[in-house]
Amino acid sequence: MNPSNPLQLRTPSDKEIYWTREFHAPNKLVFDSMTKPDLIRRWLLGPEGWSMPVCKVDLRVRGRYRYVWSHPERGEMGVGGVFKEINAPTKLVNTERFDQSWYPGEAIGTVILEEKNGKTILHSTMLYESKTARDTVLESKIELGLSLGYSRLVAVLAELT
Repeated sequence: MNPSNPLQLRTPSDKEIYWTREFHAPNKLVFDSMTKPDLIRRWLLGPEGWSMPVCKVDLRVRGRYRYVWSHPERGEMGVGGVFKEINAPTKLVNTERFDQSWYPGEAIGTVILEEKNGKTILHSTMLYESKTARDTVLESKIELGLSLGYSRLVAVLAELT
């Protein structure tokens, strides 16, 4: 990991975005922070000014999740999906579809949490339906949004450990 840029992002294929990030916490805490609404609301926000008034998680295979973010000037943005695979605390696979489709189609997200010496390395892959969808997401400054959210997650994890 590069300490000056702890988020590493790349495109392994025309339809995928892959990123990795290390956290100084056991994978159970990272997994909980990604699946428990009271913790998700604290870090999964992106740029300043956004809040998450709706955060519902039915954490079971075929269970649904729903997030709605709100911004005083930009309005609301909602996303939801279905959990396809859950292997707590090491793997989570789910679909993703936004209410106002800003990229075409649905995506499938896979998160692998690899624990080593009390630290967790997050490996995340988003598989989009097309290159166009993937490129649209890349143009949205996804790296900035992820970095901001994961910086908040670092603070949440520090409180939990």
